[in-house]
Amino acid sequence: MLTLASKLKRDDGLKGSRTSATTSDSTRRVSVRDKLLVKEVAELEANLPCTCKVHFPDPNKLHCFQLTVIPDEGYYQGGKFQFETEVPDAYNMVPPKVKCLTRIWHPNITETGEICLSLLREHSIDGTGWAPTRTLKDVVWGLNSLFTGEDCDSRQADSPVFTLSFSLFKDLLNFDDPLNIEAAEHHLRDKEDFRNKVDDYIKRYAR
Repeated sequence: MLTLASKLKRDDGLKGSRTSATTSDSTRRVSVRDKLLVKEVAELEANLPCTCKVHFPDPNKLHCFQLTVIPDEGYYQGGKFQFETEVPDAYNMVPPKVKCLTRIWHPNITETGEICLSLLREHSIDGTGWAPTRTLKDVVWGLNSLFTGEDCDSRQADSPVFTLSFSLFKDLLNFDDPLNIEAAEHHLRDKEDFRNKVDDYIKRYAR
């Protein structure tokens, strides 16, 4: 992270001595994005949920990182779920692109990795979609919230973290507005068999 921050400072210092009339809009957008990310990544790393880890394969590319969610209770406890996040050039006017790399049996995540999370929607009529005021921290907490909700116990439901997550994201583990309809119907039909299939997927794909 410090590598990119140093590079941005160096680039700012060169502006006074080197002007370029041919600088494209896309290049300027990348510069804006990268400056935002230096600040947002520091905020993210200081406020990670205890069940999450982030990894930057290349510290010079803060726009590409991996998130690991390791739920500590609920249906998905014991699993290790990997997400790949790419922050586009037009950030923060548009949301990051996120894909789940771990095969999972989940009502809001397809088996091929597509994710239903309100804050990742560029256009949302209910006001819960993406806005330039949102940050990477919101994205990570939102993804983490997908593993909480339906199967939480009363202690979790009363906790400040759970309340914050619900009030900010309102997604949680959502069986009422599913992306994977088959998984949601499976849960409605037979909760115990749903749990067994989740456990099977964890043993096969999420260790």
